[in-house]
Amino acid sequence: MPTRRPPRSSSRSATRPASDRDAQKGRRAARGAAAALKTRPTEAEREDGPQRIAKLLARAGIGSRRDVERMIEEGRIALNGEVVAQPAPLLASLDGLTVDGNPVAKPVSTRLYRFHKPAGCITAARDPKGRKTIYDLLPKDLPRLMPVGRLDYNTEGLLLLTNDGAFKRQLELPASGVERTYRARAFGDISQEQLEELVMGIEIDGIRYGKIDANLERRTGRNQWIEMTLTEGKNREVRKVLEHFGLQVSRLIRTRYGAFELDGLPMGAVDVVPRDELFKFRRHMG
Repeated sequence: MPTRRPPRSSSRSATRPASDRDAQKGRRAARGAAAALKTRPTEAEREDGPQRIAKLLARAGIGSRRDVERMIEEGRIALNGEVVAQPAPLLASLDGLTVDGNPVAKPVSTRLYRFHKPAGCITAARDPKGRKTIYDLLPKDLPRLMPVGRLDYNTEGLLLLTNDGAFKRQLELPASGVERTYRARAFGDISQEQLEELVMGIEIDGIRYGKIDANLERRTGRNQWIEMTLTEGKNREVRKVLEHFGLQVSRLIRTRYGAFELDGLPMGAVDVVPRDELFKFRRHMG
């Protein structure tokens, strides 16, 4: 059996007074505890701990956190019969929470749907002007779903729908870097060299638009199809950028959002994204 070597002793530590060594150990322990606190999630941040009302209701599919905060401001949310005044209180469950007087059901697993939105309807639950909304077109037997981002009234193409408000918000945030691809039919004159300048971003009327990867697909006379990929998705971004170059957009189609493509889905049709595809996408997003 090999002989165990006795631990080395340091002449410095051997000669240092015990009180100094104890003090140094205490400082090291304090630094270690402080580092652990920085990296360890607080109880309020852990998925299995108490969470803010807005986050709980977003995960239950009531709406995004911003939507829930607006509902709270409107006095539509109550806890045990008392109207909730602000979204900060931490709750361990949905017990006792109501929206418009209706108890909130426990959240179900995250689902994601593809919808081929036609032009001529808005991405909203209701419209003060009485225009058609996407919910007028969606099948009535679908669960409660929220749109991921928006497509304006005259824009068609891929619109993702989910039952998870937190996931919706994650997909929408520019910081998540989720790409959106559009195809635009535009009238006017523009060159590939001009479009390539958009890779550096552009400022229009005081608004800064980030990197856009734009390619001239084909041209017929003064009409052309242009493909544009971006990550921000500011309000009417594609239209405003092309109009800045003097182009008139006559048709705009979103063909991709992240890993999900329109891919032959008929106009007005909706289908569910398979769970394995959704799982791989969420794992890739981190």
